[in-house]
Amino acid sequence: MKKLIQSIYEAIGETPLLNLSGIVEHFGVEGRIYAKLEYLNPGYSKKDRPALQMILEAEESGELLPGQPVIELTSGNTGTGLAIVCRAKGHPFTAVMSEGNSMERARMMRALGADVVLVPQCPGSVKGQVSGEDLALVEQRTEELTRELGAFRADQFKLDASYRAHLLHTGEEMWEQSGGEIDVFLDIVGSGGTFEGCAEALKAHNPDIRCYVVEPENAAVYAGEPLRDGGRHSVQGCGYAMDLPKVKRENIDGLVQVSDEESIEMTRALARLEGCFVGISSGANVAAAVKLLRGAERGKTIVLTLNDSGLKYLSTGVFN
Repeated sequence: MKKLIQSIYEAIGETPLLNLSGIVEHFGVEGRIYAKLEYLNPGYSKKDRPALQMILEAEESGELLPGQPVIELTSGNTGTGLAIVCRAKGHPFTAVMSEGNSMERARMMRALGADVVLVPQCPGSVKGQVSGEDLALVEQRTEELTRELGAFRADQFKLDASYRAHLLHTGEEMWEQSGGEIDVFLDIVGSGGTFEGCAEALKAHNPDIRCYVVEPENAAVYAGEPLRDGGRHSVQGCGYAMDLPKVKRENIDGLVQVSDEESIEMTRALARLEGCFVGISSGANVAAAVKLLRGAERGKTIVLTLNDSGLKYLSTGVFN
């Protein structure tokens, strides 16, 4: 149990690990799924961890000066984490986000004191389905604002701190909480920091642990598949159909693809069967785990993260 804390960012991390026995029983698979409840962080997502790590390391190195503005592109989760940490540490924060992401995220960041800049999607894009092309527009606007504001860029795609948060903390917590009883780790990749950090941490304890990258069926670039429907899909914050600089291919032991329908069905099942009110990427992770327990990893123990809260998806229709 944590002692009395003096700032909200001290509440980040040390989330519980839950045995999803109800999911395993309902879907009739053999094995175990252990889920790290990352949506219980104060910003309701796993992205609180890299947000804190990036700011701490930048302050320590002198790259981020006292009171200097901070900026980052976000689907909403990293931005929420940065809003919390920056407010506590005295840095004005600007989040740059595609209009295709759910509006709950923008409202939450603004409530936490962030300046939120919304970037229109590409012509033909679908609201709720942010593509790599949409993300490129957000990147362009972020670069412009970084120069205008003289801001520190908390770049979750490039800074080592974005995966070191999971290398030093999330992965180690998984190992300790499971008693080392882990055969498989998997993650649907957004920036790739969770996959790389946890994979490195777990393989350092046991090189035989197999690590899988999960991708939406429409944007399975690591699997070498052509983009379907322009790479559009409903798993917000993930599957941008791009090569991720923080993911080392030597740590990828396998690949799993999931459809929007499978991800949404499992998101609803997690709420109904386990009491875990989470977002679509969490459903995608668990759907991938069930696929593996039906096939290549039958009878094994899989560990994964439940990435963010379902409260961020109320406007998307997932829970209608």
